[in-house]
Amino acid sequence: MSTTIKTFLMLGVFCTIVGLVYGYVTEFQELAGFPALLAVAAMSFMLVIYLWLVQRSTGGTLPEDREDGEIVEMSGEYGAFSPWSWWPLLLGLGCALFVTALAVGWWIIGLAVPVALLGLLGLVFEHSRGEHAH
Repeated sequence: MSTTIKTFLMLGVFCTIVGLVYGYVTEFQELAGFPALLAVAAMSFMLVIYLWLVQRSTGGTLPEDREDGEIVEMSGEYGAFSPWSWWPLLLGLGCALFVTALAVGWWIIGLAVPVALLGLLGLVFEHSRGEHAH
């Protein structure tokens, strides 16, 4: 995890420096690149803090941090997923409609929100009923 922390720390410092230089060169008039670079830097620093706190609380090192670490040491369960589920497709369709609404017209949001909410609710509650109930 220390390699990941160092990588995000370097990314945060780089984006901060480049963002400030970019802002200075554009005289802080261009309001797309300058805030975006600072936002990437802020998110990188948040990840550094989070990963550092997790590493400090667990006290362990990951196999990729050791010179003799093997790939097989990272094997195991990575979580649960439902390969038979159609809900992510519906949720993706709702999100695509929402992005289309931003580009085409705001009235499409009225179509996108119910589709996305139905997909999200279906995805969240699909294991709470029927054959797959807990």
